[in-house]
Amino acid sequence: MSQNFIPLSVPNLKGKELEYVTHAVETGWVSTGGPYVNDFELKVTEYAKCQGAVSCQNGTSGLHIALEVCGVTKDDEVIVPTLTFIAAVNPVKYIGAEPIFMDCDDSLTIDVKKLSGFCETECSFLDGKLINNFTKKHIKALLVVHVFGNMADMEGIIDIANRYNLKVIEDATEAIGTHYIKGKYKDKHAGTIGDVGVYSFNGNKIITTGGGGMIVSNNVALLERAKHLTTQAKSDELHYTHDEIGYNYRMTNLQAALGLAQLEQLEDFIKIKKSNYHLYQDEVQKIPGLRILDFKDSIRPNYWFYALYLEEEYALNRDQIIKYLASKQIQARPIWGLISDQKPYEGSQTYKIETARQYLEKVINIPCSSNLSKDDALYVVNCLKQPKID
Repeated sequence: MSQNFIPLSVPNLKGKELEYVTHAVETGWVSTGGPYVNDFELKVTEYAKCQGAVSCQNGTSGLHIALEVCGVTKDDEVIVPTLTFIAAVNPVKYIGAEPIFMDCDDSLTIDVKKLSGFCETECSFLDGKLINNFTKKHIKALLVVHVFGNMADMEGIIDIANRYNLKVIEDATEAIGTHYIKGKYKDKHAGTIGDVGVYSFNGNKIITTGGGGMIVSNNVALLERAKHLTTQAKSDELHYTHDEIGYNYRMTNLQAALGLAQLEQLEDFIKIKKSNYHLYQDEVQKIPGLRILDFKDSIRPNYWFYALYLEEEYALNRDQIIKYLASKQIQARPIWGLISDQKPYEGSQTYKIETARQYLEKVINIPCSSNLSKDDALYVVNCLKQPKID
């Protein structure tokens, strides 16, 4: 079996990436103009079965714009998860609004029961606005993250949002390709159920443009405003007239060329990642003290990241197993430190953060690239069977 370095998650560039990028270079369309940008937006729209898509520089910029088009201002608050990457929450601060941190459930996504409890017991619904009883501020939006390609409970979330007049922003940066296969939102893709959704094409995502993102929605007016804001808010392009503060968040034609070739392979990537996920799951369940966390049975996930859970009986703790795997040329990582514990968010409001702390100490991510071979996956498993501290 392989003793070569096995990375956590790297791009799979075996399609028409070079052909499309070379064409962009040869035709001179390498910046933010060019046909690949429009083509990529159209293909994402078709794939996600939504009304439209607006490309941007990365998932973070997409979330920033999503908050803007949903009308969030510096006087507002936004409910966010504590268990996610900090880039999901920082855009709330870009606008000057304040986050309220919510716990996760066993899917690692936002806990809908606690969300409902917070709205019922810690807030008042006055004149069509959810008011925080503690700060007296308007809670305008709910930012949901579909962690590791799993899907948050969108039925419960949309019910709460409708009850309290909340805008819903879906951080689907890890979940392009994930969709419901049953229930009220059958066939609906992650990112297309709330008001606005955002995908990321960072280098570690299931498809990549190197760096890039996509804003999606079924609200054409929001999409038009997103396009306006991401292209410097020009009201007259010829005379360089701008009607508000905009942003240089446009995707380049080179990035879009790469993304188009990647999108053509997405379903094949998902098949590979599904196969490796089940291989891991079947083999890991034979190891006392370890298990692979499940995806929800109501969805077809994209299987982006695999979450390995360490029970108390396992020989090594989280940090020890990561160090041990590194000694065996295997890259693994812990899940993110809780955002509500980070220095920039000291003093931010939290609500019953309990489950997230348990998973923080017990979960690591193991190699999951779409070009991960069966032999490499089995090598990872065999190393997990024989853990030791040097």
